[in-house]
Amino acid sequence: GTAMRPFEGLTILDVGCGGGLLCEPLARLGATVTGIDAAERNITIARLHAEQSGLSIDYRATTSEALAAEGRLFDMVLNMEVVEHVDNVPLYMKSCADLVKPGGLALTATLNRTARAYAFAIVGAERILRWLPKGTHDWNKFLTPDEIKTLLTRNGLRVTGETGVVFHPLADEWRQSRDMAINYMVMAERPAAAL
Repeated sequence: GTAMRPFEGLTILDVGCGGGLLCEPLARLGATVTGIDAAERNITIARLHAEQSGLSIDYRATTSEALAAEGRLFDMVLNMEVVEHVDNVPLYMKSCADLVKPGGLALTATLNRTARAYAFAIVGAERILRWLPKGTHDWNKFLTPDEIKTLLTRNGLRVTGETGVVFHPLADEWRQSRDMAINYMVMAERPAAAL
């Protein structure tokens, strides 16, 4: 029943979905999920995996700008760890905001532009732990929470929450934290149209 599918009836867009890591659990929870990624290879992998898992997810090799131009609207737009890799951030953030329907939510997660984020993401993850290919991150492209909030607000959204996100290697999981110095998430909504 709906107890097992709490997202039934919700349309969710995952921008920069990669291989579908977030799309699949959301689809299992009942959401109607669209995953987009500019890299055709990621979409091929994601489609194959969804098929094997028996999940129906609309994967497309496209951009948020192209989707916004089509006039598509979603209850929730996820923008997770993408913005720090984008060339034209204002345009990208505008397109993500434009995809949120009135009463809908936008969730943005990224890395803060702080010395600690630099140490953690670039020196730690790329150089020492070798989790990521060298050069994956460009510190100058990291955005502060204030910059993200300004971009969301400028595009008609209202910021409703923010939280730090900290990785706990021993538990192998991410947890919310008051510390926003490294990874953080900002939640915003498009106010519902006035009656």
